[in-house]
Amino acid sequence: MVTHGDVRELALALPDVREEGPLAYSVRSGSTRKGIAWPWRERIHPRKPRVVNPDVLAVRVADLEAKEMLLLADPDTFFTEPHYDGYAAVLVRLERITRAALRGLLQQACAAQATKRPRSRSAAGTTRATAPRKKTGSR
Repeated sequence: MVTHGDVRELALALPDVREEGPLAYSVRSGSTRKGIAWPWRERIHPRKPRVVNPDVLAVRVADLEAKEMLLLADPDTFFTEPHYDGYAAVLVRLERITRAALRGLLQQACAAQATKRPRSRSAAGTTRATAPRKKTGSR
C-alpha cells in the first residue's frame, strides 16, 4: 500500500517535477509543463460533478500500448474508465501498488512527458524550418 506521502516523496524525487496541487505533479517539457500524475475524479452520480477519489491516482504512460499492457498484466492494480479512452494514462489503486512499482511508473511517466517531440521532417530529410525556399519571380 502506498500513502499520499509516498506519492509526493517519489514524485518530487524525480528531476524537474513540481507539485501542482494535492496529488498533482508535472514535469518540464521544453518551455511548458506536462502532467505526470493527478488525482482521479470519480463520477459518483451521473448528474453531479465528479469528486476526488483519494484512493486512486491517474498516471500518464508512454502510449496506448503501454496502457494496455498494464491493464492486462495487473487489473487489480490498474484500471481505466471511458473518460480515459484513447488517452495514455492509467488509474492506479494506491492500496494495491508497491512503492517500487509506483516509483517505476512515475519515472516512465516523467520520461514520456519530458521528452521533446522531434520536429517533422520533409521527404528530403531536412526539418521544415530549414528546408530551402522556392525562388519566385526574378530580381
